[in-house]
Amino acid sequence: MISKAERAQVLADATLGAGNVIHRLKAYGRPLDEEVLRTDGTWQAPDGSHPAALTLGDLHAAVEVYASWFHARGVKPRDIVAVQTRSSTEFAVNYLALTSLGAIPSLVNGNLRPEIAREYIRRQRVVGAVADDEHARTLAGGDLELGFLVTAADIAEAGPLPENYPYRHHSTDPIIISHSSGTTGMPKGVPHTHETLLYAQLYRLKLSIGDAMGRLLVAMPGSHNSAVSVMLFGFLLRSPMLLLSSQRGADVLDAIEEFRPTTVFAFAGTYGEIVAEDLDARDLESVEAWYNSGDAIHEAYVRELVTRGSHVTVNEDFQRVRVPGSVFTDGLGSSEAGYSMFHIGHRTGSSTYGRCVGKPISFAEAAVLSEDGQPLPAGVVGRLGVRSPTLTPGYWNDSLTFYQLRLGGYWLTGDLAVRDEEGNFYHLDRVPDAIRTSEGIVFSTCTEELLLAELPELADCTVVGVAPEGVRADWEGDGLADAYALLQVTDDGPDDAKWTELVNDALRARGFPPVTRALRMDAADVIKGATGKVLKRLMRERFSEQLAGGRG
Repeated sequence: MISKAERAQVLADATLGAGNVIHRLKAYGRPLDEEVLRTDGTWQAPDGSHPAALTLGDLHAAVEVYASWFHARGVKPRDIVAVQTRSSTEFAVNYLALTSLGAIPSLVNGNLRPEIAREYIRRQRVVGAVADDEHARTLAGGDLELGFLVTAADIAEAGPLPENYPYRHHSTDPIIISHSSGTTGMPKGVPHTHETLLYAQLYRLKLSIGDAMGRLLVAMPGSHNSAVSVMLFGFLLRSPMLLLSSQRGADVLDAIEEFRPTTVFAFAGTYGEIVAEDLDARDLESVEAWYNSGDAIHEAYVRELVTRGSHVTVNEDFQRVRVPGSVFTDGLGSSEAGYSMFHIGHRTGSSTYGRCVGKPISFAEAAVLSEDGQPLPAGVVGRLGVRSPTLTPGYWNDSLTFYQLRLGGYWLTGDLAVRDEEGNFYHLDRVPDAIRTSEGIVFSTCTEELLLAELPELADCTVVGVAPEGVRADWEGDGLADAYALLQVTDDGPDDAKWTELVNDALRARGFPPVTRALRMDAADVIKGATGKVLKRLMRERFSEQLAGGRG
């Protein structure tokens, strides 16, 4: 890992930002033969190979080939190039090459439906696109006006690099466009700048970096700005790092056993799939820490994961000792925030759950806001707003939507929250997912959290509301709906009537409003988006159709 002298050198570099990390490392004199990136073999290098690992020199060489090719095709600073693939390494190489030219890579998740991906890319006004074979076929033709559409096999050294290579970024220069999860429809283009995407990681570098960051497995989608941010941090730390293209729980477990990371980075959906596996049959001894970002994670998943692995702590005699069990850091964040705005750590025996996401990270501010933007007192539910130097400067080509999400000087995350007297925040639900019922407001995410914690027979559950046609019954509505708990159970067990009784007994015991019915469902019927989030909007629509057809 990085030495104290190297850390001081990084922190003193006023030119360092998210657009030039590998170039600054070379300027610092980092060894070019040092391995910086382990791949999963999904990317085809310019020489036709599928390398399993890249040194700093290998990475520079590949980036220069890509940059020369883009330059020969007329790509200039501030031009946008779309990249859609299923390979995290391919996203990374394209990102590094395009930012080296001052261009802006627009990274598009490979799981987006073809028609949504095409429309999203059209709105970006790109000059060209790079894709794997699968997505090159779906992007070809139609109304997309692309100056070029190529795969990795088409890219080769194409002449000299521009005189100003690598490009010198200003702190406000955009260096990436990633996109939101699209849970409410068309994904929003989320740019970040040379400063915003690396701000939090440089802030962390000023603090103590423990041994747990010694070996990193990045299992976030390679198109997401969080994966890029963690990758850049790994480069700075000199930590061996594996970029995994799959977010499936079983694939992540395979990678843990093979790569033996000390820290795993993933989203909540991946952790849910991990704990659904037989973990007793898996070797997780290398893991010291787990990091979650995006949606806050369910307590039931955390309690299982912290029993695995081990970590170093300081005992009462101020001696460093290794103890059983890992540390889970839950971070509530978003593409727009550029980093998790809240962090809370869990260990074996932790009791701070109940959707508690802790206090805002020290460089950020947060408040629970009324509908007119006034900070609310402790104990009152409202909209969660944040301020942070990591926040996106706005949605790409959609300033209206961005400014509609600003209130009282804060950016609205789209979440409902409450704060306690100690300043801890609790995440209750997404704004459109809260359900107004005759028994009170059902906060779907909070309800799911409680049921998973209280009913060990549940593998997972999704709570949705169904309102009469034309009636709006979410947080912003004034109608009423029925709430349904859709349960994934570990065995056949009771019938739906008994499950409804069990669910409502658990809810009433904690003062939660009951649901209308609990129904068993198959995991295959859960609709997930490109980043693994459950798309409750589509779940509501499908379930409403099933009820109307008498199949509920």
